Amino acid sequence: MSLNGLLINYNYCTGCHSCEMACKVEHGYKEGEWGIKLTQNGPSELEDGKWELDYIPVPTRRCDLCADRVKEGRLPTCVHHCQGLCMEYGSVEELAKKITSPRMVLYTPSN
Repeated sequence: MSLNGLLINYNYCTGCHSCEMACKVEHGYKEGEWGIKLTQNGPSELEDGKWELDYIPVPTRRCDLCADRVKEGRLPTCVHHCQGLCMEYGSVEELAKKITSPRMVLYTPSN
């Protein structure tokens, strides 16, 4: 059995918070509880005068990659609802082959 994970390409994350809200609704999390949390890096000025602003969705320890949804053949809710299409679910082995940028991260569940 292969280990599955979540590939996030934050080159394309728009910071819409859809992943957070979909996760909260799916799991019934209360205010201040998160299965995935959108973080913001920046804005910060770079040496060449350009600016950097990144949004990075970060799964928390509560994230089980929507095990119940996946058992039913559905995608994790964060992937399903991602408006920026920057998340992909699948086997870690296959997702690792798709990493083409240092601005991509691969997550696996902690439990």
